[in-house]
Amino acid sequence: MKRSYYIFSAGRIRRQQNTLFFEKAADQNNTDAEKKTDNIDLKDEETLVEPEFVPETDERNRIQRRVIPIEDVESLYCFGEMTLNSKLINFLSQQHIIAHFFNYYGFYSSSLVPREYLVSGEVVVKQVKHYINMDRRLYLAKEIIRGAVENILNILSYYNNRGRELEVCIEKVGKEKQVINTVTNVTDLMTAEGRLRSIYYDFWNLIIEADFEFEKRTRRPPQNAINALISFGNTMLYTTVLGEVYHTQLNPTVSFLHEPGFRRFSLCLDIAEVFKPFIVDRLLFSLLNKRTLQKKHFDQKLNFCYLNEEGRKIFVQAYDERMKTTIKHRKLGRNVSYRRLIRLEAYKLIKHITGIKRYNAFKIWW
Repeated sequence: MKRSYYIFSAGRIRRQQNTLFFEKAADQNNTDAEKKTDNIDLKDEETLVEPEFVPETDERNRIQRRVIPIEDVESLYCFGEMTLNSKLINFLSQQHIIAHFFNYYGFYSSSLVPREYLVSGEVVVKQVKHYINMDRRLYLAKEIIRGAVENILNILSYYNNRGRELEVCIEKVGKEKQVINTVTNVTDLMTAEGRLRSIYYDFWNLIIEADFEFEKRTRRPPQNAINALISFGNTMLYTTVLGEVYHTQLNPTVSFLHEPGFRRFSLCLDIAEVFKPFIVDRLLFSLLNKRTLQKKHFDQKLNFCYLNEEGRKIFVQAYDERMKTTIKHRKLGRNVSYRRLIRLEAYKLIKHITGIKRYNAFKIWW
């Protein structure tokens, strides 16, 4: 089974025949010119998912190589400074591997997405028609929000049953859920969804037992530790959804809830809404309440906060384990991973827009 590789050290990824190598300098004896040329930083750990060492070492440049078997790679996450060349990019494209890049602070920068290989003009045309037709678009947008709300209520019920006293929040979210059913356009739907999430966030202090302050949701940039964690978690989910949508016939830029725009894959934002509560939020609560993430894992700057490298590694490792978690699918009758559930959600959208089966958003049943 393919998996994601997370690279935290700076270095270079090379192609050699039919596999990948991550290269990193073994010591700090390189000259300044060599460092500039190689763009290799020196850190103790190479990757979260540790590939096997290649026996040989380049003694002249003191370069250590770690092999990344190409048949094992689902996607690459590059958190350190990385050097690539066109030979590697062509190889990743041939293998349909997406590479995601993050800046120094762990904020998402971009994704290297290969050329589409599952092209269907019929699906794209019908996807656009569902966006243009307001009734069709509104149905899909509402169903996405309904799925998100049901999953939020499931999370609230889970913690309410464990003594968090969330009855008031559940009641308020339930009222907003009724408003969502009555709106007549996507703009009002987004407004109602914003109010609902604001109510949801207002009660997070009753769920989170750790000593963190959280008054309201802030973005671009996040202003405190909880907001930094939400933003990072949502980004990880967004890139996961992008990878799953890429392996379908859907066009990731044509969406129904979020308005399509420049420089973003807005359909991935749509699908991510459904999965945020039980993938990102539950993971966030667990890491904080178990004290796995603490204040030492965050760095505060003048007007923003971010997870430091140690904090990112902890979150990414827990996130990767969560995406591998499996549940018994009621309709398929077999175990399905959380990652696979996202791919199935994309397939459900395809069936809807092609007229095969009406779309019903994913809702937690366990």
